[in-house]
Amino acid sequence: MKLPLLIGFRGLRPSAALEACARRKAQLLDHHFPRVMACRVDIEMLQKHQHQGRPFGVRIHLTVPGQELTVDRVQHEDAYVALRDAFDDMKRQLDAWAARSKTSRRSAVAPSEPDAESARPAVWHSSK
Repeated sequence: MKLPLLIGFRGLRPSAALEACARRKAQLLDHHFPRVMACRVDIEMLQKHQHQGRPFGVRIHLTVPGQELTVDRVQHEDAYVALRDAFDDMKRQLDAWAARSKTSRRSAVAPSEPDAESARPAVWHSSK
């Protein structure tokens, strides 16, 4: 990553273990996609559900050349499962972005039009 990884906690105390897990997963993304420019991970404690515990929400904002990718609808009662699912979703988005950027680079490198000089047929003279 060209810029540092930013990890934020909302509604819960910062956890060194959660931060280390997020850093490991971000490094894996950076290893597979070296064109990642910046990454921000937000881990938050969401409002309590009536029949379930308090779920954790994970948001990831990733900047790649020409676009910002976002994963923000990942929730689970276990923070580590929410992190895993969010980074899995981001990896799928990066795979799709990489495929789109490859096809756009291929179409941008179209063969050029021949100029007038090279369009003329070659004339061969025999030396008799």
